[in-house]
Amino acid sequence: MYSWAPSNGLIENHRQRIEAKKFQLDELRPLPVNVLEKLEQEMSIEWTYNSNAIEGNTLTLNETKVVLEQGITIGGKTLKEHFEIINHQNAIQWLQDRVSKKLKFQSQDLLTLHSWIMKGIDDQHSGRFRTGRVQITGANFIPPNPLKVPELIDELVHWMNENPQKLDPVALAAAFHHRLVWIHPFFDGNGRTGRLAINLLLMQFGFPPLVILKVDRLKYYRALNSANLGEWEKLFLLFFQGMEKSLDRFINAVKPTSNDDYLPLSQIAEDPQIGYGQEYLSLLARRGKIEAFKEGRVWYSTKSAIVHYFKN
Repeated sequence: MYSWAPSNGLIENHRQRIEAKKFQLDELRPLPVNVLEKLEQEMSIEWTYNSNAIEGNTLTLNETKVVLEQGITIGGKTLKEHFEIINHQNAIQWLQDRVSKKLKFQSQDLLTLHSWIMKGIDDQHSGRFRTGRVQITGANFIPPNPLKVPELIDELVHWMNENPQKLDPVALAAAFHHRLVWIHPFFDGNGRTGRLAINLLLMQFGFPPLVILKVDRLKYYRALNSANLGEWEKLFLLFFQGMEKSLDRFINAVKPTSNDDYLPLSQIAEDPQIGYGQEYLSLLARRGKIEAFKEGRVWYSTKSAIVHYFKN
């Protein structure tokens, strides 16, 4: 299906850091139970909020937390939006149980995830592949004929399980997600199902969840469209950066921050060893001089990336 392995210095740098941090996290295992439970709870809420927000759900992060932890209905929000939050959380719980059983990823898993996502919202099509043609607003492709969907999904899952290109797990998840979105197997709920599916894959490899943020919505869609044209760098970079942040979060919960952890530039600037202010570092980030990414209004980078820039 895929016969490529993106060759890019920046991407390879991320891949090597992820490999090292995954090893570091494994060395810290088992994590303290109280720390692990807190992390999983926080990430589950953020995962649910961001995945639904990408699709237009208007509940805020705090409102999502209230709905899930206190069972309170938020005034001015639709019943559908509440169902989307609760359903996604239930899907995560099913996914975590599936991972704990160490079962091989199957096509049926996608149908099960979709049935959780669409429960009480569209029971007629919940857990079923689409039977009609669809078009995606803003996309640069037309999904395949619905008659081909079951076969294409089986081929995709087989390819993912076999991994003939021997891609690392994060690259494999990115490629899998792209192809799944391209197939667009359901009438609705493809994005949420797809973002759950990549974490079913990643967590089976022992990685923490990868959360695509609402603030990266346009970047995410543009990366998928670029991948449709054979340009994979943006999608891989988005996935690698997301996974590195998740690994940093788990590692830092039980170990002090290292020079390779992503931090706000304002925090890095406070380090006397850096010697440069936030404004100058932000200027370098905007000009692409240092390896950095932006979430909302905040730029993030690593101390090692900044030190490397000034040494060279």
